[in-house]
Amino acid sequence: MNHQEKPTKDNLTELMEFVLLGFADMPHLQWFLFGLFLIIYIIILMSNGTIFLITKMDPALQSPMYFFLSHFSFLEICYVSATIPRMLLNLRTQRRRISLVACATQLWFFLMFGGTECLLLAVMAYDRYVAICNPLHYPLVMNHRVCIQLVTGSWNIGIPITTGQTYQIFSLPFCGSKQINHFFCDIPPILKLACGDTFVNEMLVYISSVLFAMVPFLLILGSYSKIISTILKLPSAASQARAFSTCSSHLMVVVLFFGSAIITYLRPNNRHSEETDKVLSLFYTVLTPMFNPMIYSLRNRDVIMVLRKLLCK
Repeated sequence: MNHQEKPTKDNLTELMEFVLLGFADMPHLQWFLFGLFLIIYIIILMSNGTIFLITKMDPALQSPMYFFLSHFSFLEICYVSATIPRMLLNLRTQRRRISLVACATQLWFFLMFGGTECLLLAVMAYDRYVAICNPLHYPLVMNHRVCIQLVTGSWNIGIPITTGQTYQIFSLPFCGSKQINHFFCDIPPILKLACGDTFVNEMLVYISSVLFAMVPFLLILGSYSKIISTILKLPSAASQARAFSTCSSHLMVVVLFFGSAIITYLRPNNRHSEETDKVLSLFYTVLTPMFNPMIYSLRNRDVIMVLRKLLCK
């Protein structure tokens, strides 16, 4: 908790904007980082955009799995667009100032899309669990109405919580330093600038992290443990190897995404290292969104066949 003197009105007025330090401690690498993150951003947009279009247009990709995948691809585009464009702008222009309203807006979109992604990954794991462990009931359980309800719930359930959390954070008095030692407006570095009592905000962060990160993560692990136990009963060794390859790659990305996010938001506040937080944030804001299309789609035989068919036309 922060217990500092109450700031004067003048001090608060001065802090109507922040400075995103980003990677300012590496001045000689600014253009290299700009080029690297620009390439990654283009890869994410093109790969997810392609998957979104083909899952909407091709009749062969109309099962519930591809319905969820299309929403996940669209979500990934939204998720990375909440943080990477601002980071690229700062690296390109070296003008790191961001208004309080723009910072609050970025945080709201980042939390909303991030929470939706956690829930949608859990939904996708449940879909695979039903398809593999209860194949006879799959058409009944995962009918179109249920799929729409699951996706709608994933998108909407976090909106009131994200709105309340963002309002609480930016209702705090800010004074003194206005430098956010991060490449986007994230909760831990913003709370460090607050000079009021942040106990309630920290508790909200822990509660939200449990609801939107820990619970979906445990549900995903539970679903995949059931899937793996079912795979072990398959008679064909080749089928087992192929299924294990798919499950292991999915779990690797899930652990990378959830693990880095859980460490960032559930770690005690006095153990937060700003540099460590930046590195961990790169995992769940840049790296996993880049790998997700390759793991969830481009290793999928049906998707590859559709892509080949389109390229051959």
